[in-house]
Amino acid sequence: MENKLKKEINLFGALSTVMGTVIGAGVFFKTASVVSHTQSPSLTLFAWLLGGILTICAGLTVAELATAIPETGGAVKYIEVAYGKLPSFLLGWAQSLIYFPANIAALSIIFGTQFVNLFHLSTTYLLPVAIIAAISVTGLNLLGTKVASTVQSATLVIKLIPIAVIVLMGLFTTGEVSFSLFPIEAGKEVSFFEGLSGALLATLFAYDGWLGVGAMAGEMKRPEKDLPKAIILGLSFVTLIYTLVNFVFLKSLPVEVISGNLNAASEASTVIFGSGGGKIVTLGILISVYGALNGYTLTGIRVPYAMALENELPFSKQFRKVSKKYVAPYVAAIVQLVIALVMMQLGTFDLLTDMLVFVMWLFSVLIFVAVFILRKREPDMIRPYKVPLYPFVPLVGIAGALFILIATILTQTLLALIGIGVTLLGIPVYYYQQKTKS
Repeated sequence: MENKLKKEINLFGALSTVMGTVIGAGVFFKTASVVSHTQSPSLTLFAWLLGGILTICAGLTVAELATAIPETGGAVKYIEVAYGKLPSFLLGWAQSLIYFPANIAALSIIFGTQFVNLFHLSTTYLLPVAIIAAISVTGLNLLGTKVASTVQSATLVIKLIPIAVIVLMGLFTTGEVSFSLFPIEAGKEVSFFEGLSGALLATLFAYDGWLGVGAMAGEMKRPEKDLPKAIILGLSFVTLIYTLVNFVFLKSLPVEVISGNLNAASEASTVIFGSGGGKIVTLGILISVYGALNGYTLTGIRVPYAMALENELPFSKQFRKVSKKYVAPYVAAIVQLVIALVMMQLGTFDLLTDMLVFVMWLFSVLIFVAVFILRKREPDMIRPYKVPLYPFVPLVGIAGALFILIATILTQTLLALIGIGVTLLGIPVYYYQQKTKS
């Protein structure tokens, strides 16, 4: 019999979990991609606000499923209850092959970029530094959960420092660049639809993490009251922070300097604080990136391990193996690292993050629709919390997700097809494993 989770999390604990999960490295580095799509300060800030609103609707919708199905596995379990085993397997498969390795690869590339920039090294060192970062984080995780969790806790505090410093100093410093917030329009030679769709996709990497906010539902004292409050307050605060940080970047550097420049955060910090202060902020950003890298590694290796426990993967016997001393799933960790290293060789930061966002929002649509399916199919299901303003809020989530998916298919067709193709490769794997089980 499974032990029931203790209901110990209060509103403040839930609020800090929401913010700690969502705030990562994207806020510092996705501005370059957003601006390259919009070529406009007004549309850039609008995309960050819209991404936040969409994320809030998504979080509120998923919270209904999280409180009704408070089981380990989170999103995988919601999809299994609504649609069956195959779709839930495909989510776990996509997370194992695309989502977590792509996150690790992208964050490692960012770490390498910032490291090279901070110490004024040749760009030839970028990839080796990125590889060392990924290997070192995997090594820490092989020392067990306690070590990885300690690193996570330390970097969680540190990563908020550069954000606070940039916002507070940036807002009260005279800007180098003047711009108007209205009218909201794309830059020259950029269509509004293409600019907004590309920018929105880019912001959603920075907001990534919302899908896990409902996972704490089973441990909350009053999920029906505190979970929606934590989501609304937490994600609203994150949206405000992201918008303010980008406002500071835009008033510190011209659009043409930010566009496509992954060192824009460091350069804006140098403008605000001078070269010495800029380096200290960049060091804080580096630690923040390393913490985010550790978080995705820590979570990621447990997905194939959990699937292997149910014999759902080829070579499940190997994926189940844990080290005797540290009880870490080392085979899953090594395979995840290898996939991430291959991705580093093949893709840039933006390509990798766009692919993982696209694939995850494919499943997000299924999760949003699941709220409607389960309300009709299982009206008597106990729902400690129901999404507010139903059906408006879930419909906003669905509409936003479909916009992202359709825009990606139209503007980045190859990327979308690769994401869909790798996900669908899981179908024959699933049926093969079912056959070997019987």
